[in-house]
Amino acid sequence: MPGGSTRLERMRATLRREAEIITNLAVQLNQGFEAAVDLLFETRGHVLVGGAGTSNATARRFAHLLCCCGVPAVFISAADCLHGASGVVTAADTVVLISKGGKTVEVNQCARIVRQRGARLVALTEEAESELGLLADAIVVVRIPPESDPFGMVATSSSLAVAAMSDAICETLLFEKGYTREKFAVTHPGGAVGERIQREGILK
Repeated sequence: MPGGSTRLERMRATLRREAEIITNLAVQLNQGFEAAVDLLFETRGHVLVGGAGTSNATARRFAHLLCCCGVPAVFISAADCLHGASGVVTAADTVVLISKGGKTVEVNQCARIVRQRGARLVALTEEAESELGLLADAIVVVRIPPESDPFGMVATSSSLAVAAMSDAICETLLFEKGYTREKFAVTHPGGAVGERIQREGILK
């Protein structure tokens, strides 16, 4: 079984590549990013975040962090939307769909249902001219070099890049909504964070 310095160097190389990918995302920010933030800020209902495959895991994380930043959000599976779950979507909602190439069949079917139900649609994809991009009201383009894995196909770097971009969106909304530590303390009273809240007396 291989190990030692070769293994550690391979891991260091992966981390360096991915750190560079995240750093380079900053130059991709454009008016599409601002349009997406505006839609999420103005949402009267809930923000629903979904995708397929690895994008589902990223979507679930995104929805959770939006809640932590004062934006009511829930995860929704694009595949489940085709089997009745789309009934949760209302015209007051904004739906965020994640698809690297914008060609995932169930994600695009979900997007069409979202539009039929009158909700606004934000797409996170690397292809603005993809089917998903053309259906969206706002497009956040997340484009990276080939994935860091040896095949260039496992969603390693791309899912990390989407997660980082969603962090930027969440922190921007937290700031613009004036979400305070006191409000966050009510939302997150448990775990190590809850212990710190109690220790620092954030909740009186």
